[in-house]
Amino acid sequence: MAVFPWHSRNRNYKAEFASCRLEAVPLEFGDYHPLKPITVTESKTKKVNRKGSTSSTSSSSSSSVVDPLSSVLDGTDPLSMFAATADPAALAAAMDSSRRKRDRDDNSVVGSDFEPWTNKRGEILARYTTTEKLSINLFMGSEKGKAGTATLAMSEKVRTRLEELDDFEEGSQKELLNLTQQDYVNRIEELNQSLKDAWASDQKVKALKIVIQCSKLLSDTSVIQFYPSKFVLITDILDTFGKLVYERIFSMCVDSRSVLPDHFSPENANDTAKETCLNWFFKIASIRELIPRFYVEASILKCNKFLSKTGISECLPRLTCMIRGIGDPLVSVYARAYLCRVGMEVAPHLKETLNKNFFDFLLTFKQIHGDTVQNQLVVQGVELPSYLPLYPPAMDWIFQCISYHAPEALLTEMMERCKKLGNNALLLNSVMSAFRAEFIATRSMDFIGMIKECDESGFPKHLLFRSLGLNLALADPPESDRLQILNEAWKVITKLKNPQKREVNTVLADVIKHMTPDRAFEDSYPQLQLIIKKVIAHFHDFSVLFSVEKFLPFLDMFQKESVRVEVCKCIMDAFIKHQQEPTKDPVILNALLHVCKTMHDSVNALTLEDEKRMLSYLINGFIKMVSFGRDFEQQLSFYVESRSMFCNLEPVLVQLIHSVNRLAMETRKVMKGNHSRKTAAFVRACVAYCFITIPSLAGIFTRLNLYLHSGQVALANQCLSQADAFFKAAISLVPEVPKMINIDGKMRPSESFLLEFLCNFFSTLLIVPDHPEHGVLFLVRELLNVIQDYTWEDNSDEKIRIYTCVLHLLSAMSQETYLYHIDKVDSNDSLYGGDSKFLAENNKLCETVMAQILEHLKTLAKDEALKRQSSLGLSFFNSILAHGDLRNNKLNQLSVNLWHLAQRHGCADTRTMVKTLEYIKKQSKQPDMTHLTELALRLPLQTRT
Repeated sequence: MAVFPWHSRNRNYKAEFASCRLEAVPLEFGDYHPLKPITVTESKTKKVNRKGSTSSTSSSSSSSVVDPLSSVLDGTDPLSMFAATADPAALAAAMDSSRRKRDRDDNSVVGSDFEPWTNKRGEILARYTTTEKLSINLFMGSEKGKAGTATLAMSEKVRTRLEELDDFEEGSQKELLNLTQQDYVNRIEELNQSLKDAWASDQKVKALKIVIQCSKLLSDTSVIQFYPSKFVLITDILDTFGKLVYERIFSMCVDSRSVLPDHFSPENANDTAKETCLNWFFKIASIRELIPRFYVEASILKCNKFLSKTGISECLPRLTCMIRGIGDPLVSVYARAYLCRVGMEVAPHLKETLNKNFFDFLLTFKQIHGDTVQNQLVVQGVELPSYLPLYPPAMDWIFQCISYHAPEALLTEMMERCKKLGNNALLLNSVMSAFRAEFIATRSMDFIGMIKECDESGFPKHLLFRSLGLNLALADPPESDRLQILNEAWKVITKLKNPQKREVNTVLADVIKHMTPDRAFEDSYPQLQLIIKKVIAHFHDFSVLFSVEKFLPFLDMFQKESVRVEVCKCIMDAFIKHQQEPTKDPVILNALLHVCKTMHDSVNALTLEDEKRMLSYLINGFIKMVSFGRDFEQQLSFYVESRSMFCNLEPVLVQLIHSVNRLAMETRKVMKGNHSRKTAAFVRACVAYCFITIPSLAGIFTRLNLYLHSGQVALANQCLSQADAFFKAAISLVPEVPKMINIDGKMRPSESFLLEFLCNFFSTLLIVPDHPEHGVLFLVRELLNVIQDYTWEDNSDEKIRIYTCVLHLLSAMSQETYLYHIDKVDSNDSLYGGDSKFLAENNKLCETVMAQILEHLKTLAKDEALKRQSSLGLSFFNSILAHGDLRNNKLNQLSVNLWHLAQRHGCADTRTMVKTLEYIKKQSKQPDMTHLTELALRLPLQTRT
């Protein structure tokens, strides 16, 4: 078979990417504008008399009818007719400009010294959780009135919308039971998205239904520990609704010729916007139940700006009084917190309303200790010390709003009111958390006197001293009071002990005392294991668990290895399940390293693979939870120590290598050039760790893939010589790949896995720069030699598929600019700059590879191999089509020969060949591909006869 020269075609990667994108379909502005009017078809002729004049409309005529109530419910807009004729770009620019001005205005209401609600919501969601089953009322939706709405008269459409809303309120709901906390959160998030979708599709009734539905959930305290988190989730939906309504009404006041000023007044809002706004408030006022009516109106409180200058100042006191109708004190305080939140957003200067919310709360505070609440707690099995901590998120927010820029006299009044309520610890703590540290510090002795008189039931005094101490750390108390403050605080601190920890320690000590003589523990391992399991079940703070003095000595009683390992597995399983945050606590690390070492040392030649996997999973779970933050050197030291301790478990070593690679990447990312010399040295230490550890692994493909991955990390960190070392190690390892490998206990051929690895390797080699001392394409040549010498299966085509991939690589390497690069690494396109000698060497390699492919195709000219020959021939044809320059006559002729070869014996996939030919004809229409037109004419499609 003749030798064909190779000529790579020049690729314009940007143009190719662009051609693969989805085609954009142009739309006229009126087709999608949110203000587009609806068309109402009237079923009979009617006359409209207006100011003595008479006009008529013909049957089945279409008209744009402006109805403020309909615009609220259906999404119609009185400005739609203008929007259809206005310049879209000008209108969009006007709205965007107005929105930016308004956002600046809104954000300047309170200063940066006011901590926003968004900073608190994450902490609340993380703290107030539950394992109990939850329920949710799910609106199933009514199909009534949906069919044929386009042909209804306007009055009928409005009536239908109102009936749908009434139908919802009258109980068209279904209760979902036995939801986990995550299921509940997911459902609420779905409702939030449903609200946005409904609004976007102009289904305003559905949007309002969703908000009412969600607000009703805030009256449910059946799983009371979860209520603060439920409040956060539901008010997120309310905030979304309030923003959507406000933006909707605001859009009615903006056109291409006018923009609302930064501090607009109701006079700036047109009549349509005002009427639409009123309709929203009227509809919300018709909600029958108190809690959803309160929350939904509070969510759109800001919209009062469109109606009157005094609208907000009149609504806030009314909404404050409305909360008095809520009987449950927990539900009530969170409602007040929400009202204070929206009040601070729209009118922070109205301090009287904020103060009134607090004073009203104080009047009802005694309800917490009333029979109704106490009975509710008994039913749910919740004790007062667990119930009272549900209040601080709401109380702290109310106090924060009240104390913002408040005079010192207000603190004095607050303290007097707290004294009248018997110095309740919960209130006192919120007061100290909210007001300025300077105010608290000057009254520190007064607060200590109030703390001493507090009842500790449900809220211990040491937490009050903690809140006081946080203030004193920011502001100094009077010098004459400092010693007395310390003495009073010390009296409480010295009594502070963890009773649970103390009692558990006492029990463990007593067990050790009775079980140690005569090694009695050897006969009671099952009972001792039960004790350990009970302790672990109740201690989820592992720093506390391992600081229990007798816990580790208790572990030492498990002298029998099998029992000791089972106990260690229980400890590690609990740690993985309950440890939420990464840790660097030395108490935890030392204890768990000892536990993991015990598990590791139990592994021997007789240990089953399933047991090894389980132990590796537990140890890896521990390793993943250890983090020293930005102390990267300490992190690497931990990985070095772990490698020496867990060297007999390959999955653990693999995890360590991946962790060190991530550490190297994180170091470079965080440092960003700072202390670059020190950073480079650390990265090289990480690279060396991986290079030393990989050879100790047994799995051949594990080593190959880790060599490749570690080389990529070294390359990304500009460690070029180290990257070369990894890639050379991988190349030298390829000849060791056995013909069969064990996969999940079964022996399978390895060639497909080798092909996958090599394809990934080729993708990396594209951007690896040549070593200055080893010549052009040194790594590619080395890899080709290894592939050539490898003993392949007799009936295998994997070698040729690999050669085809090499051809793709070499074609990509001949481009003036490569498809991708690594930051701060000069690949061969930069090093050689299209040098003719480099391109000549590249083409020679291509021709060598092509010769191998064609020789293999020649060997397949046998009856039993004709189908393989056809498939490989078409594959090679496609490679030439994609990467070769078919303007070269010899390469063009080779592609025609391959096309005929693929069809010669009737083994070709006709459908594939038809699609290929269609693609060629389509490509020939490109400006630089006209030469494919002639090629297409030379590619006949043969039919089977």
